[in-house]
Amino acid sequence: MTIELIFPDGAKREFEAGTTGRAIAESLSKSLAKKAAVIKIDGEMLDLDRPLDHGGKIEILTRDAPELLEVIRHDAAHLLAQAVQELFPGTQVTIGPSIDDGFYYDFAREEPFSLDDLPKIEKKMKELVDRDETIVREVWDRNDAIKHFEEIGEAYKAEIIRDLPGTETITVYRHGERWKDLCRGPHMPSSRFVGKAFKLTKLAGAYWRGDQNNAQLQRIYGTAWATEDDLQAYLTRIEEAEKRDHRKLGRAMNLFHMQEEGRGMVFWHPKGWMLYRTLEAYMRRRLDVAGYTEVKTPQVLDRTFWENSGHWDKYRANMFVCETVEGETLSLKPMNCPGHVQIFKVGLRSYKELPMRMAEFGACHRYEPSGSLHGLMRVRAFTQDDAHIFCREDQIVEETEKFVRLTQMIHSDLGMETAYINLATRPEVRAGSDEFWDKAEGMLLEAARKAGVEPVIAEGDGAFYAPKLDFIVKDAIGREWTCGTLQLDYVLPERLDAEYVAEDGSRQRPVMLHRAILGSFERFIGIMIENFAGKFPLWLAPVQIVVAPITSDANDYAESVAAKYRAAGLRVETDLRNEKINYKIREHSLAKVPVIAVVGRKEAETGEVALRHLGSDGQTILSVEASVAQLATDATPPDLKQA
Repeated sequence: MTIELIFPDGAKREFEAGTTGRAIAESLSKSLAKKAAVIKIDGEMLDLDRPLDHGGKIEILTRDAPELLEVIRHDAAHLLAQAVQELFPGTQVTIGPSIDDGFYYDFAREEPFSLDDLPKIEKKMKELVDRDETIVREVWDRNDAIKHFEEIGEAYKAEIIRDLPGTETITVYRHGERWKDLCRGPHMPSSRFVGKAFKLTKLAGAYWRGDQNNAQLQRIYGTAWATEDDLQAYLTRIEEAEKRDHRKLGRAMNLFHMQEEGRGMVFWHPKGWMLYRTLEAYMRRRLDVAGYTEVKTPQVLDRTFWENSGHWDKYRANMFVCETVEGETLSLKPMNCPGHVQIFKVGLRSYKELPMRMAEFGACHRYEPSGSLHGLMRVRAFTQDDAHIFCREDQIVEETEKFVRLTQMIHSDLGMETAYINLATRPEVRAGSDEFWDKAEGMLLEAARKAGVEPVIAEGDGAFYAPKLDFIVKDAIGREWTCGTLQLDYVLPERLDAEYVAEDGSRQRPVMLHRAILGSFERFIGIMIENFAGKFPLWLAPVQIVVAPITSDANDYAESVAAKYRAAGLRVETDLRNEKINYKIREHSLAKVPVIAVVGRKEAETGEVALRHLGSDGQTILSVEASVAQLATDATPPDLKQA
């Protein structure tokens, strides 16, 4: 039996069934065979020595192919596990996947690893690369595999095999003569292909299978890249990201704190709350101009409300629930959308009222496991910049196009351009017919294109009820963040019996567009802190100016200068401490104050100030009146500059 393979240049060749990728590479070029790492058949990557039982489009991938980076990281995870077991006999391995930018492996070991262990493990991993051990795929009988892993003390691997579907092929990868790991693959031909552009980065705790009721394991994280240059570039980005960590800057700038008694809840300090209020005021002005009306819905609602909306069945585990002495079961709202439907339903709505753009800066609460909480980025209490557009089906494209343009403008104003937009299409498990999904996806695609954007298709990432658009922004060091979404929803208006009177007098269901631009104020502020490294543009800075006298005999003049800045609407403080001026400048620079106005006896006599801008060594001498005019202009929010 022969199979037909189609090569990237369109050439077709026949081979005997059972031929391996390595043999095919050798038939083309001896040098290609030496460099070949895996093959790809009709988009599926396979081991180089895997016998082929069917034809199709074939690619022979070498280690430098972009698609191979994930395989390099998966192989590195295996080397990590092998190295740990050679160095620390008796350690059990559990799971070790590749992840964004790297890999990890979870280990069961009574004695904890320390950071001092990581260089030793790295050294052993590099020894394994030098050994150039072959990596061979083996298909095992299920019972034999369970028995093998139990006999060598790998209880977790045996449990994984028991829980696999009966139809699953059990594959084990052997490194060299002895070390084995349960894995689906694919992997490269030998350990040398991994290279040495990897580094172990941190330790963490993890529960077996992510369940806090299970045994706690030890997780070792690492990163791996195709080249040493790529690794060093990544480590530089990580170092920069650590400098920009919003939790560290939040403390240094006295913006907020979080504590154990309020897990996942933010304690906003005066400066942090000023930043929050400034962002909120900006968003409110933008929404007012865009035709949104603002509402406020209850914080706590009865269980039956959430049962009717469908959230009780789907999200009960993430809802904060309480009971009253009267026997009521209530829940803090995890989202705003059902409440907005209730406002829409008051009175008889006409088609002439649509679209209705209903906005709310809605405070929501969701239970997140304590181990997943992360500063402002992952919290239990948050405020969404939420809005819902109730519209007719024929208004979807126009409303979506307007939203795309509004979102791009706001992201730009806030210092982060929209890098691209994902169109998340129908998931495997979904409601509605294919005809519905064709239409819904087509409308979002048309709207994005009308706004001048060609979306990136994210196959299968849509909600179960409809497709969505997700907005990806890129920050100052190249990291991508999902900020902003628009989701079509035909389901909730049906569940909650929302309707309007159409032009022909019939009762129709509105379409509901769920949309957010920031996502949540908390998370977006965290992203902004890291994007700007705390050095906010003047209009956003919590404290815009500090007036600092050189000596105490200029204190009264400093106060008068500050009063003029305040009268112009600027956020200003004075630093009248009996400290040297260089100390004051250094301290306020570390606190990321954008402008320091230095005044002394000379400035008091001439009616001037010496302005020092953050990040600049020089100073500018201006009259107080000129500085007021300049700073007031510089501090004008971008939306008001365009008014």
